Amino acid sequence: MRVTKRTNIAMRVLMYCAANTGRLVTKHEIAERCNASENHLAQVINQLAQLGFLHTQRGRNGGLELGRPAGDIVIGEVFRALEQPVPLAECFGDVDNTCPLTEACRLREALNNAANAFYQSLDLISLDSLVCNNDALLEIMAPAGCTVRRRPGTLVNADPID
Repeated sequence: MRVTKRTNIAMRVLMYCAANTGRLVTKHEIAERCNASENHLAQVINQLAQLGFLHTQRGRNGGLELGRPAGDIVIGEVFRALEQPVPLAECFGDVDNTCPLTEACRLREALNNAANAFYQSLDLISLDSLVCNNDALLEIMAPAGCTVRRRPGTLVNADPID
């Protein structure tokens, strides 16, 4: 199974927001820290907001933040919402399936079971578990010159990256 670029960017956005809880973040700062184009980010942010994973605020002091606590965002749910329309193989497609084996093929069921197992394994992971106490990630996700929480009660000064 291959994760689409959209889902990859969505996970970066969600992790960035989780690492910067308590403030609105901007698309521009996410683009810089997460090595993503602002055009791709705009599309992904819009979709994540529609799905309720993000809350966006327009205007001069606008930005985005998580739509619910990081502990309540299940990674399997995010992947299902963003990846499900992508067929694993030709036989999963309704329109362009030309495989003559579809009705008798057991591989299709095996692939479907494997995909479900993939999502079920991601159901065990929350966004919070990806970010909380992940010092290396928090160092990357901290905006230049800002102080971010590393662990409860511990602060880290994030120096600008050269």
